[in-house]
Amino acid sequence: MRDDVTDLAGEAQGPPTPAPSPRERILRAALDLVADSGGSPVSTRQITERAGVTAPTLYHHFGDKDGLMGAVVARGFEEFMGREGSIERSESPIHDIKGLWDVHVEFGVTHEQLYVLMFGAGTGLRPAVVVEAERLLEKELSRLAVAGQLAVPPGEAARAVLASNIGVTLMLIAESSETPVAAGTRQSAEARVKALVASPLSTQTRNAVLRSVLIDPSIVDTPHAGASAGGDGQPSYVAAAIALNATLQSSHPDQLSGTEMKLFLEWLHRLSTTPAVAPDQPLDPEQTG
Repeated sequence: MRDDVTDLAGEAQGPPTPAPSPRERILRAALDLVADSGGSPVSTRQITERAGVTAPTLYHHFGDKDGLMGAVVARGFEEFMGREGSIERSESPIHDIKGLWDVHVEFGVTHEQLYVLMFGAGTGLRPAVVVEAERLLEKELSRLAVAGQLAVPPGEAARAVLASNIGVTLMLIAESSETPVAAGTRQSAEARVKALVASPLSTQTRNAVLRSVLIDPSIVDTPHAGASAGGDGQPSYVAAAIALNATLQSSHPDQLSGTEMKLFLEWLHRLSTTPAVAPDQPLDPEQTG
């Protein structure tokens, strides 16, 4: 599937259209080549030939190829954030968070190679993009926290949701590339994108990860039924452990060594699988030791 890079290239609307600068031509060429690459590496020579410039011109504007790819990711992220930020907010935080998930998946399966460059492992470009995407999610999840529905801090919930969102999108891209549209029309391509966004893999994973960070999981299925907290409104330590466990396993933070991480995950797993204890009942030392 060829990425739609028209918006990403930032073409002006309506006449007169000024001639693009050499820097913009290089950036547009890189976006087009990434879109058409099918996952193969794009060379500096391909970019300069497409842009009609020399290699020194590319180095003058971007420093090196990594600098250019960073600019490509930045341009893609502008479009990504624009799409997520354009969602009309409702009175239901859960409804809006589900909408953010779906828009994320739609962007990924529409701009496959650019998305892999932005969010794929091993690019060296991912951290800044992930941080900004987490902040957007955290802002929406904070609405649930205020309503007394979030079982973990908004930042932790955002990491869990985003990690799952990225994983699902990358899996859908991989599956999509194995069965490309054969001589399809634009309409069939759009229908395919909609089908991927609404696929069981996406919707079931989305709903499952949201339930894992909520005090009252039922609001995932009835997002407009209200946002009153379940029970006494206090978060369950079991739900918190499950959410944090998923977050850590997805993000692999550098703050913990391998041994520390293994031990921490073991504690979280034990918390998330041990039956809840009544508030006035002391924990069994054999369970906590």
